[in-house]
Amino acid sequence: MNVKHYLPLLDWLPGYGRSQAVSDLVAAVIVTVMLIPQSLAYALLAGLPAQVGLYASILPLAVYAVFGTSRTLSVGPVAVASLMTAAALAPLADAGTVEYLVGAVVLASLSGLMLMAMGLLRLGFLANFLSHPVISAFITASGIVIAASQLKHILGVEASGHNLLEILNSLADSIGQTNVATAAVGVGALAFLLVARKRLNPLLRAAGLTSRLADILTKTAPILAVLVTTLLAWQLNLGAQGVKLVGQVPAGLPSLALPSLDWGLWQQLAVSALLISVVGFVESVSVGQTLAAKRRQRIDPDQELIGLGAANVSAGLSGGMPVTGGFSRSVVNFDAGAETPAAGAFTAVGIALATLYLTPAIAYLPQATLAATIMVAVATLIDLPALARTWRYSRPDFG
Repeated sequence: MNVKHYLPLLDWLPGYGRSQAVSDLVAAVIVTVMLIPQSLAYALLAGLPAQVGLYASILPLAVYAVFGTSRTLSVGPVAVASLMTAAALAPLADAGTVEYLVGAVVLASLSGLMLMAMGLLRLGFLANFLSHPVISAFITASGIVIAASQLKHILGVEASGHNLLEILNSLADSIGQTNVATAAVGVGALAFLLVARKRLNPLLRAAGLTSRLADILTKTAPILAVLVTTLLAWQLNLGAQGVKLVGQVPAGLPSLALPSLDWGLWQQLAVSALLISVVGFVESVSVGQTLAAKRRQRIDPDQELIGLGAANVSAGLSGGMPVTGGFSRSVVNFDAGAETPAAGAFTAVGIALATLYLTPAIAYLPQATLAATIMVAVATLIDLPALARTWRYSRPDFG
C-alpha cells in the first residue's frame, strides 16, 4: 500500500516554507472569525446545542488537512447537511434531548464510514453521473426551506413544520405574537447583512482598500453583526424582554468517545447517512474543483471521499455533527490567500481557542442574529434562474 497516496499531507509538507505559513495563518484568522457564528448557527439549525457546531469545526478541519487533496477547501457544518440532519433525527427524538445528540453523532460516524468505503472502492467517478439539474434543484429547495424555517427566530414566534407549506401556515397562525424586540434585532441584522453583501464592497474600494481586502472584509460582515447584537443584548438585558439568546455554552474542548453502538439506531439512520454523504461529497467536489482550477491545481475525487469520510468520523468521535466542504468559507479561505491545507489546521486551532475562552460572551448572542446569518448565507444556494436555463437546454432535465 502506498501510504503517500492516502496522506496528501506528505506531498506538500516537505516544501512548506515561511511565506506559505504566513499566508495560511492570515487566512486561518479570517476564516476563524467567519466560522464561529456559522458553526453556532448551523448547529441550532440542526436542532443541536450550539457548542456542537464548534466541536464539528475543530478535529474535522485538522483531519481533512491530512487526508484531503484540496488546498483551500474548508470543512465543517453547512446549511444543507444541517437541514438533512434535522430531518433525519426528527422522527427519532425531540431536539435538544440526549437521544437526539446521540443520533447526530451516529449520523456523522456512519456517513464518514460510508464515504471512506466509497473512497477505498474508488467510486469518486460516480460524481460525474449525478444529474446537475437534480442536485441544483435539491439545493435550491433546501435553501428556500432553510430560509423559511428561520423566520420564526427573526420574529420571535413559535412555529414548526417539516415542509415549506407547513412552515408558512404555522408562521401565519402565530404572526400576531411577534416579539417586537426580537424582530428589531432580527430584521436589523438581516438588513445590515444584505446591505453589506451588496454595498459594503464598493464602499470599501472607494475608501482606498484593495479589491481583495474589500472582498474579505465584506464576507466577514456577519461577525460585526454578532458583536454588535451581543453587546446590545448584554447592555439592554434583551433576554428579559423576550429575546431568545444562545445561552450558556460549555467552555472546553470536546472529549473523545466512541459513538453509540446501538445496531438498531445505525440501521434507522443508514439511508439518511447515505444521502448526506452523497450530497456533501458532490458539494465538496464542486467547490474544490472550482477553486483548484483557478490555480491550475487538481483534486482527486477518490481521495476526497476518504478525506471527507475521515473528517466525519472524527466529528463523530468528538461529539460533532455531519460535516462537508462549505462554499462560503472555502471561498473566503481561497480569497484570503490560503496556499496549503495547513490553513485548515490553523483554523481548527483558532476555533479550539474560541471554544476555550470566548464561550461566556456567546451566551448573550441573540438567536435572531444567527437566523439572519443563516438566511443570508443560504441565499447564495437559491438559483431559481436555473429552472429557465434547464428548460431551454433540455425538457427532460427540467422535468
